[in-house]
Amino acid sequence: MTSIRVSFALVFFLFLGSLVSALGQTSDSTATEPGVASEWDARKIIDALSSQAQHLKPLLDQVQPSDWASKGASETYVAQWNATEAQIKYLISSSEAFSRQPERLPLGLDTYFRMQAVESTLGSLTEGVRKYQNPALAAIMQEVIAETSTNRDRLRQYLQDLATQKEQEFEVADREAQRCRASLLRQPAPNKTKKVSQP
Repeated sequence: MTSIRVSFALVFFLFLGSLVSALGQTSDSTATEPGVASEWDARKIIDALSSQAQHLKPLLDQVQPSDWASKGASETYVAQWNATEAQIKYLISSSEAFSRQPERLPLGLDTYFRMQAVESTLGSLTEGVRKYQNPALAAIMQEVIAETSTNRDRLRQYLQDLATQKEQEFEVADREAQRCRASLLRQPAPNKTKKVSQP
């Protein structure tokens, strides 16, 4: 049982370490203040992302990729439009859940990856809008994507800091568990002498 706990602890520790490393590869290493942003500041970032995602929806409603085929566009734009619409809904839902519990790293990661998925599909779709529908609409979509990327970068920094904090908390808990275990092992074994019954 102890070996299973140690193995789990090791796997969890390695996961957090790799997460911090992965998030840190694209983050700005010149951050001036160490530590995790307050919940209030984190909610401001998350709510801004959610608001920007909601602004994308009416823009996306104006996009008509099914009409582009007559202009030589690929049918894949329709699939991209559907995927983008679904990802925006997921992003709004996950960001709302994360805003309620900004200390929950899994919710933050879900929000971050949803944001990346929206940007990925929306980028290609915006090119289709520019080429086959309305360059002015494409320009507006591009502006919203640029605004969103700023908040996405702030969210990434918050997640990196949060992951670092969780890793440090785990290290402290692990050291305390090891100290308690060592203390228990040093205690003398209880006296198990049998009582001799009197005749």
